[in-house]
Amino acid sequence: MTNEEYKKLSQKEFDRAAAKFDDNDPSIYNVCRKDYPDILAEAVKEPFYDLLDAGCGTGAMLAMFKRDYPDRNYIGLDLSEKMIETANKKHIDGIRFVAGDCENLPFEDNSFDVVTCSLSFHHYPNPERFFMSLHRVLRPGGRFILREMAPSNEVLLWLMNHIQLPIVNKILHKGDVHVYSRADIQRLCDASGMKLELFEIRKGLRQHCVVRKPD
Repeated sequence: MTNEEYKKLSQKEFDRAAAKFDDNDPSIYNVCRKDYPDILAEAVKEPFYDLLDAGCGTGAMLAMFKRDYPDRNYIGLDLSEKMIETANKKHIDGIRFVAGDCENLPFEDNSFDVVTCSLSFHHYPNPERFFMSLHRVLRPGGRFILREMAPSNEVLLWLMNHIQLPIVNKILHKGDVHVYSRADIQRLCDASGMKLELFEIRKGLRQHCVVRKPD
């Protein structure tokens, strides 16, 4: 598939899911909410004021941030306009939601202390563009906190990328592009001028990364 075809599949998937995205049914989207506390815990290890959530969905994670740290500035970005519509209907004061492409972040240079991304990055067909865009919008010393699915076993990683994801895309019409190894993330950091500070595979096949823009 082309890059635009991947994006259209992802957009259609999440447009369809938007209305019920916050339901308490045992869906994959509900399970993903278990990642939010670890992201919050990572973010508050250092002072920050302006935070962007890339691939924010309906804003559930940002609502948690706002509840616990109400004196900060929060922005959510998502490719799905339906997700953004649903997020805006919540009328959460202090959070601005924007429809847009994470590979071309529509914000000024040096705008954010922290950018987060939870279970969205594997949908991006141009990860290099995303990392370059991150470097542009982060302030010097700013952090990118990434939470993704990934096994620690290289064989399983290969199987996911070459068998599981193509089958899922073909049968279920999803836009899952790639699952990334530590070497992949390091390569993206090197190409964009950023530093990989933390890379862990945690419980539940969860990759937890912290990337920093140099001062």
